[in-house]
Amino acid sequence: MARVKRAVHGRKHRRAVLEQAQGYYGNKSRSFKSANEQVIHSGQYAFRDRRARKGDFRQLWIQRINAAARLNGMSYSKFIAGLKAAGVEVDRKVLADIAVTDAPAFAALVQLASSAPTSGNDAGAEAAAS
Repeated sequence: MARVKRAVHGRKHRRAVLEQAQGYYGNKSRSFKSANEQVIHSGQYAFRDRRARKGDFRQLWIQRINAAARLNGMSYSKFIAGLKAAGVEVDRKVLADIAVTDAPAFAALVQLASSAPTSGNDAGAEAAAS
């Protein structure tokens, strides 16, 4: 079998891994074996957390909307149900931004949601029937 000489490619790979591991604590930024292991784990965490971040932001938006709705005398769930009944299609990101930056506009949305005709449990029964 032919001899395979890997010196250049092996060194290039190790240098690339150690460059990615710059800033890691202790041996994880100096030793190739530790650095390689940490770089692989870091990539897995980054992949997982890019998806988890979306849920984290949604959670933050809901908390902000809930706080602003309660300042206007309404719970989050009733506010969202009222907006849906009124036919207002504004996502939670925009609602949270309005709640933080423009209190009068949010109060108007709360007023709109409270005046919308909601029929409580009947809405779920109608959706199930159709």
